[in-house]
Amino acid sequence: MLFIGDDWAEAHHDIEVEDDSGRVLARRLPEGLAGITTLHELVAEHLDPTAEPDQVQLGIETERGPWVHALLAAGYGVFAINPLQVARYRERHSPSGAKSDAADAHLLAEIVRLDRAHHRRIAGDSEIAEHVKIAARAHQTMIWSRVRQVNTLRSLLREYYPAALAAFGTDLAGRDALAVLTVAPSPELGRRLSQSRIETLLRRAGRQRNLASTAATIRDRVEI
Repeated sequence: MLFIGDDWAEAHHDIEVEDDSGRVLARRLPEGLAGITTLHELVAEHLDPTAEPDQVQLGIETERGPWVHALLAAGYGVFAINPLQVARYRERHSPSGAKSDAADAHLLAEIVRLDRAHHRRIAGDSEIAEHVKIAARAHQTMIWSRVRQVNTLRSLLREYYPAALAAFGTDLAGRDALAVLTVAPSPELGRRLSQSRIETLLRRAGRQRNLASTAATIRDRVEI
């Protein structure tokens, strides 16, 4: 299972993701579609591939808003933690009682990991949640599928085509990588690419800036 603390503000969310043994990572995510996309990606990276969405338990100090409804529609277990309860946890674990977004995200993750039986899980039966349910679940599924496919591709390239990893690093799902690897999916084909050919591929994929320098870097690295 994964346990997530989500300390939300108007423009961002500070999150902490934990597994059964404790802390995994902390991040600040933007509000809106970009933020929820990144959250789904992080879950896909750390959750067992065979697990269902309800194996993700998330604590947040609100039960309203599109972000919460998107979490519910995705199938996550979402707990609305009263801010006063969070304050009591904060006082218990911090002698100063000082508040910070990152610290509260940690507290919320710990609450759902260790004490969620004493808190209320949001039912997710609101009208807004029903309206976004299908779209949100499809969005989450596509993100999880993309992350897992990219991880599989990275493993295969590490064995078969390490020069591609040198050329594209972690951005194997990016437009540059997809444009080049579609035409040159093997080391032999990669070594045959000229810089002008790579520039053409990148331009067709939508790159407009740093075209020549990016193509030169890719060319140098796929030659390895």
